[in-house]
Amino acid sequence: MTVKQLHSPNANHFLMKQKSLSRRVACGGSQKSVTRLSRALIYLISAGCVPFAVISCKKPVVAVPPPPLVEVMELKSSEVPLTTTLIGQLDSPQNVEIRSRVEGFVDQMPFTEGLEVKQGDLLFQLDKKPFLEKLAAAQGMYAEAKASLKKYEADVARLEPLYAKSAIPKQDLDNAKAGVEVGEAGITSAQARVESAQLDLSYCEVKAPITGLIGAKLVSLGELVGKGEPTLLATISTLDPIWFYCNVAEVEYLQSVEKSKALGRAVESLPLKLILANGKEHPDQGRFVFIDRAVDVKTGTLRVRAEFPNKEKNLRPGMFARARVDLGTRKDCIEVPERAVVELQGKTFLWVVGADSTCKMRPVVVGEKHGGNLLILNGVNVGERVIVEGIQKARDGARVTAMTAAQIAAAKAASTPEVKTSKE
Repeated sequence: MTVKQLHSPNANHFLMKQKSLSRRVACGGSQKSVTRLSRALIYLISAGCVPFAVISCKKPVVAVPPPPLVEVMELKSSEVPLTTTLIGQLDSPQNVEIRSRVEGFVDQMPFTEGLEVKQGDLLFQLDKKPFLEKLAAAQGMYAEAKASLKKYEADVARLEPLYAKSAIPKQDLDNAKAGVEVGEAGITSAQARVESAQLDLSYCEVKAPITGLIGAKLVSLGELVGKGEPTLLATISTLDPIWFYCNVAEVEYLQSVEKSKALGRAVESLPLKLILANGKEHPDQGRFVFIDRAVDVKTGTLRVRAEFPNKEKNLRPGMFARARVDLGTRKDCIEVPERAVVELQGKTFLWVVGADSTCKMRPVVVGEKHGGNLLILNGVNVGERVIVEGIQKARDGARVTAMTAAQIAAAKAASTPEVKTSKE
């Protein structure tokens, strides 16, 4: 029925009757009149004369929301440098402790703490007077032994002609010769005492055994040192080169060996870079110089030492540092931002967007970390698109509006109106 039919005289007449009947029923009209009106209403509806009754039964149309917007990136092949980082501590190749070898009082300390000293420089001077007295006594005993030996030799020289003439018994000559041997032994003993006294006297001057940086003085002027045990006076350390010590887990060591073999290198020849505590990199490259023969069964680690040049001598023993080991370059790698990887029940996944804009969660195998990215060893291919932002909007099998970061930036720039400012 058309709009024109809706406003026809028959329809208007029917409506007027319906209103009249409603008033009669309200005033106590008969049931028979109501029945006739109901039958007429059914007839009109079936004939299509009352389309408004049908129109009022239709449901409202609900708008379908557009697919959610997500940021994607297209996977590309790249070359990634393989590195591993070792955490350790710096130490000097030579840390020489300066100790007093004899007992005495400190008279002089002619050096400056914290500066470099040369080999042979005088560091400490002990009181020499007691040792000079011991040396003089030893020299006197040595002279006495020499005089005794001279007398014994003279006796032998005098008795030998007499014994040849049978003027004296042989025993007298033998006693004289034995006296010569005793005199010679006395000289040897006296000479040893003299040398010992001279050595003790030389120990009163404590000199630098090596060239290096000397630390703080551990004694004061006038202090008695060397009583009972050698007293530690100071410590000297060589600084160029400097050593880097670390403990490497056996699993990490085996992995490094495998990677270096794949690249045709030996572990000992791998280049090293030293990263200091402030995050800066030491300019000189280092190398491994020692790998311990056995793994520590208590810690499961292997003791490793590396050597770095330290020409400016800024690196000091005891500093903590990290050594970055260059294992070479891995080709045909796939990298994704770390935020794109989803961890679920001990497994890792990526959201992959297909050509039909539907997304799917795919399991992947994650490798080493490179900067802020992770290497994907298996699970995705070059050219595929993965979601890097808006992962929480993705549903398995659902459609998304996939745009790259550049496309999103361009769309925002296009939708932002230009604001013109007028200059006064």
